[in-house]
Amino acid sequence: MDIIPFRRKERGLARLQDSMNDLLGRFFEEDFPFAEPTWPALDVAERDDAVEVKAELPGVKPQDIELTMQGNTLVISGQKKEETEQKEKNFYRSERRYGSFRRTIPLPAGVDAAKIDASHKDGVLTILLPKSEQAKPKKITVKVA
Repeated sequence: MDIIPFRRKERGLARLQDSMNDLLGRFFEEDFPFAEPTWPALDVAERDDAVEVKAELPGVKPQDIELTMQGNTLVISGQKKEETEQKEKNFYRSERRYGSFRRTIPLPAGVDAAKIDASHKDGVLTILLPKSEQAKPKKITVKVA
């Protein structure tokens, strides 16, 4: 069953403002065809014991990646350096990205910052953020009365 939003009958400027808010909201919620995609692409998954973050970083060396924790926020930043070889090339299309990047990821649960593990293989950065003992789910046994 679909929920239909309630709308009061408004007149004048309030009605115009609501219409503009709806229009702009739909415009920015949908994929804008000319917008730059967010880079690097991420997958964030929560398990019972940890949060796993995978970032696609092809062509980025591990020494050019910096990871920091600020509260419950993980920050991935670094730089992809441009290749220096240019032999009078005439590009018809260039889609490869170079330069610095920064992604801020709010984490869904408290993590133990002392036990974070990060690895880089085949252009994919994998970060395993173990949950703190307080954040792990606890099974509660129901007693028979």
